Amino acid sequence: MDKGLVPLRVILGFSLLSTTLHYAHNAIRYADYPQLQGVSTLAGGIVVAFAWVLLTAFGWLGYRAYTGGRYHRALAFLLVYSLAGMITLGHFLTGVPQIPAFWFVTIFTDAAAGLALWVFLVWAWATLNRVTARDQVSTQH
Repeated sequence: MDKGLVPLRVILGFSLLSTTLHYAHNAIRYADYPQLQGVSTLAGGIVVAFAWVLLTAFGWLGYRAYTGGRYHRALAFLLVYSLAGMITLGHFLTGVPQIPAFWFVTIFTDAAAGLALWVFLVWAWATLNRVTARDQVSTQH
């Protein structure tokens, strides 16, 4: 079975770069993003930073499990990590961020990384659960 380590590393590397940039900007410049009512700028920035650390830990755990051959566990961890990219689209639920173009683009690069990880996870799940003719046991005599 092709374990897909090269594409996984590329996706995770891209995601790590994109989410690090976006979440850092979001945490530091929280006031520039659409606000949630009742959440202070300081509290919002701390939550964003904590969310990045927590989600990235899931990514690291997923990668380690995948390279260790614990694929089902890895896929679960990596699915949680994919949220680091996908949830950035949530900025548009409360308005359009008034931020410089570079930082605006990182919202979409995060989402693209999350989507790429979903595609990888579907491929990996299908590959891991494929039953080949060699794997089948005949019950016919």
